[in-house]
Amino acid sequence: MRNLYLLLCLTELVVQATFAQSPTGRAAQPAAVAIVQGQPILEDELRPLIEGDLRRLRFEEYLVRRRALDELIIRKLVHTKAEQKGLTNDEYLRQEIDEKLAEPTESELQANYYDHANLSNVPYELIKSRLIPGLKQQRAERARQEFFAKLREQAGVVVTIKPPRVEVAVDPARMSGNPDAPVTIVEFSDFQCPYCSKANATLRQVMEKYKDRVRIGFRDFPLTQSHPGALRAAEAARCASRQGQFWAYHDLIFANPNNVGEEDLKQRARVLNLDMGQFEACLVDHSVRAQVEQDLRSGTQAGVSATPGFFINGILLSGAQPLSAFEALIDSELESQKTLK
Repeated sequence: MRNLYLLLCLTELVVQATFAQSPTGRAAQPAAVAIVQGQPILEDELRPLIEGDLRRLRFEEYLVRRRALDELIIRKLVHTKAEQKGLTNDEYLRQEIDEKLAEPTESELQANYYDHANLSNVPYELIKSRLIPGLKQQRAERARQEFFAKLREQAGVVVTIKPPRVEVAVDPARMSGNPDAPVTIVEFSDFQCPYCSKANATLRQVMEKYKDRVRIGFRDFPLTQSHPGALRAAEAARCASRQGQFWAYHDLIFANPNNVGEEDLKQRARVLNLDMGQFEACLVDHSVRAQVEQDLRSGTQAGVSATPGFFINGILLSGAQPLSAFEALIDSELESQKTLK
């Protein structure tokens, strides 16, 4: 954390020094950050190369600060409540949460048993007693989180530190949902990435829950070193979008991401009854690859380093996160917009 903070401070100082005003009040010329064979390298040349990394660092710093702040808030709220009852923090939490937890029911134990495929060869009665501690721990963790959330709500906690935001453009041809939705999710994705496929199911849940309050935009981020067919799949999906069938084609690829050969990509177009002459001409159009590569550059500059990468109203959410992670950010955005009205 200390090294991260020092790096961010140093970066800010370099930028400030580079663009500081001259004593005459006019903007000074950008300073050189290096001299190579008598020729200067300017900050303007350096910035595009480090922009994405710096944005990731700033977001990581925010996450570190936010986690520590949330822990501090809970510690203070619990301490106040415990002090009122003449208890230590641990005693108070044990009294208010742990001692009120019910034992796992038989049906819960059986459901947990059948959820673990690796236990299928072990008779339920032999493993039952070993399932109880894990279930109790899960229940206690959920109960604590719910209790802490209630404490925060009762105390009217207001957090003033804000996550860094990035302006990320959307492509109307690859947008799903209400165009006027207050929350925009921009996804940078790779058609052969298994985590992206998993994230699609989560995004469907998001759309089902929030309906016209959320819209989702797709951007390409093919990781060609690990997924050699991802770039061609992205090009084909763009060709389908030219005929208004991006999302249908998108779903067909993710249904079978390992089959992305030329004939596979054309067969999906036939399934959707696309104009094959137009589709095949698009596949050899060099501008399509240039568009995919532009998405890749935009994602890198915005701070994406792996897939899937999401920006929820410009706030980075990295990886195949659970539904709860999307809900937390979306609810926060909806609430803040409601407050501004």
